[in-house]
Amino acid sequence: MNNKRLVVALSGPSNSGKTTVIVKLSEALQAKGFKVCIIKHDPKDKATFDIEGKDSYKFSQTGANVAVVSPNRTTVFKKQTSSVDEIISLFDEFDYLFVEGLKTLELPRISIFRNKLEESYFPCTDAIACDDTIDKDKIPTNIYKLDLNNPEEIISWIDKNAKRV
Repeated sequence: MNNKRLVVALSGPSNSGKTTVIVKLSEALQAKGFKVCIIKHDPKDKATFDIEGKDSYKFSQTGANVAVVSPNRTTVFKKQTSSVDEIISLFDEFDYLFVEGLKTLELPRISIFRNKLEESYFPCTDAIACDDTIDKDKIPTNIYKLDLNNPEEIISWIDKNAKRV
C-alpha cells in the first residue's frame, strides 16, 4: 500500500482548540479511508497513562521500558524522551501524522487561535486556523489564513504543504 506519509504540526495556546481540530481532521480523514497517527507533546509531563495498582504501572515503576500488547492496541511506556523521527519509525504505515505542540520542530505548522492572537507563534507558523473571534487583518500577510471550523479547507492546505517523510 502506498502511504502519503504527510506530517504537519499544530500549535496554539492552551484552550485554543488544538485537540478539537485534530479530532475533527482525524475523523474526516479516517472516514475517507486514510490512516492517521497523532503525536501529542506533554511539555509539563503531566499526562497520566496508567493506573496505580495495575501490572503495567508496577512494571513501569521499576524504571524499565514497558510495552503492553493487546488484541487491539500496543502501548509503550519509555523512561526517556523520544525524537519525532524515532516515533515516526514506530508508526510504520500512515497517511497523515499530526504533531500537537513541539514549536521548536522544523515542520510545516498550523497555529490555532480563538479569542486572541499570540504573536510569539508567528515566527514558526505557516498557516493560522482561526474563527471569527480573531481579526484576520492582524495576521501577517506571509501566513496563510484558514477557517478553524472548516476541516476540509485545513486538509486541503495540509495536502499541499505538509512534510513528506
